[in-house]
Amino acid sequence: MKLNIEKTKINDFYFKHKIKTRFRDLDAFKHVNNATFLSYLEDARLLFFKRWNINFKEKSLIVASAKIDYISQVSHPSELTICQKINRIGNKSFDNYSVIFCQQKIVCAAIITIVCYDFILKKTIPVYTEIKNDFNL
Repeated sequence: MKLNIEKTKINDFYFKHKIKTRFRDLDAFKHVNNATFLSYLEDARLLFFKRWNINFKEKSLIVASAKIDYISQVSHPSELTICQKINRIGNKSFDNYSVIFCQQKIVCAAIITIVCYDFILKKTIPVYTEIKNDFNL
């Protein structure tokens, strides 16, 4: 799915999570390492998932794909706002659109494709109603 990142604003999202960079997030070039952005997105995503009462057994989720665009560098210290929303629903998967803002500017955007999964039955299952309801926000 092609998104118009340039027009994306913080207020486009119903879930927001603020974090502060840590010294350990830096790389040799003295900016936040690109791999660290995936950890930031994961931290926010786990909080986002809490709204759906995921139990990581019969009602669980698996990341199937992560596509991330790095827009600009982040220095330390910085406060970041991670925004997320559901922007596509399939039969058994959905896309989580995630954007990291620093001082109201986009520093990275990602589409994370997530599959609903039952670890007890060891199979994919239809997208949960709670997720479908979030898609309609």
